[in-house]
Amino acid sequence: MVDQKIWFVTGASRGIGRAVAECALAAGDKVAILARGADVESLAHELGENCMACRADVSDAEAVNAAVAAVVAHWGTIDVVVNNAGLHRGGRIGRIALDDWDSVLDVNLRGAVNVIRAADPHLGAGSAVINVGAVVGFRGFPGDSAYAASKAGLAGLTRALAVEFAARGITVNLVIPGLVLTEMTGGLSEKALEAMRKTIPLGRYGEPGEIAQVVEWVARSRYMTGAFVPVDGGLLSSFGVPG
Repeated sequence: MVDQKIWFVTGASRGIGRAVAECALAAGDKVAILARGADVESLAHELGENCMACRADVSDAEAVNAAVAAVVAHWGTIDVVVNNAGLHRGGRIGRIALDDWDSVLDVNLRGAVNVIRAADPHLGAGSAVINVGAVVGFRGFPGDSAYAASKAGLAGLTRALAVEFAARGITVNLVIPGLVLTEMTGGLSEKALEAMRKTIPLGRYGEPGEIAQVVEWVARSRYMTGAFVPVDGGLLSSFGVPG
């Protein structure tokens, strides 16, 4: 396939990350999936010969560098980076442990920086970086300060790098999922989930595959950079938050 792309997807063992990997593979691309858990190897085997496993924590820069080097050694380059790995620790500002605060920022924001820095030398014209944000990065929810700060920081990073990378023909965009039922939302009560669902104009939760479809489209869009792309059932629009 002439336009076959090499993807590097973090947080890819489940949820949105796995859906992104499956979407790219279905399009005929090759995908390196990165996750911390031991199950990443079995998942790569399940997904087929065009998928390779990278086991690493994105907050560990050396481990990320080694993972990127392994992908480049195996396939020669990286065309698409998807920063999807995420960690959530809740708690109101006076109660959240500072260790939890640091862990969230280390994974969600510094982790993305580690991946981009490692991949940067291998990205060329036509490459794409897609950061996966969150509605909470644009609209406040009590008790979510760490996660909100990390995702708001990711939004700022996206726009700064869009300008920085533009001269090289590399796009950098932010995809903003709404409420998607994944392992990360598994700790929420049914009452809390239902209350959140009622705020969504489309009246339902999103599916990981629906987010993945947009991520793939953004990766192939060549004249869009520095953009914030909500995939949230209208949630941000209902609060009047600009994209």
